[in-house]
Amino acid sequence: MNFVGDTIGLACDHTGFELKERIKTLLTERGLKYEDFGAYNTERSDYPDFAHKLGDAIESGRLSMGIALCGTGNGMAVTLNKYPHIRAGLAWNEEIARLVSAHNLSNVLVLPARFITADEALKCVSKYLDTPFEAGRHLERIRAI
Repeated sequence: MNFVGDTIGLACDHTGFELKERIKTLLTERGLKYEDFGAYNTERSDYPDFAHKLGDAIESGRLSMGIALCGTGNGMAVTLNKYPHIRAGLAWNEEIARLVSAHNLSNVLVLPARFITADEALKCVSKYLDTPFEAGRHLERIRAI
C-alpha cells in the first residue's frame, strides 16, 4: 500500500453502491479505516457529486487516497483527475490495478461497476493496496505530468 495508515475515501454513484459495500467489508477485514462519501443507496445519482466530495478531501490533505466507482469508471476518473493532486487510475483487472499503483502512484483507484464482477473488484482493490510504487523511470514520468 502506498499510503499506509491513512483512511481511505470511498465514493460511488448508484451503479457502484453494491460493490462499494463489498469493498467496505474487505477494508474492515484488512483492518483499514475508510470514509464513505456516498452514494448511500441504489437510487439514481450523479457521479460528480460524490467524486467532488472525495476530491475535496484529498485535495485539502485530509485524506491521501481513495477508491471510486461508477458505471464505466470513466466519469469518476475524469472528474477526479481535474484535481491537481489526484492521479485517478481506472482498472478492471488485477494486473491493471497493480500497474496503477506500481507505475502511476495513483492515489485513487477507479473501478467500472457495470463491467466488473464483485470478485474481480475485490481482487483489484487488494492488488492496488498491496503493490508498492516502483519509482525509477515511473517517478520521472509522474514529475513530467
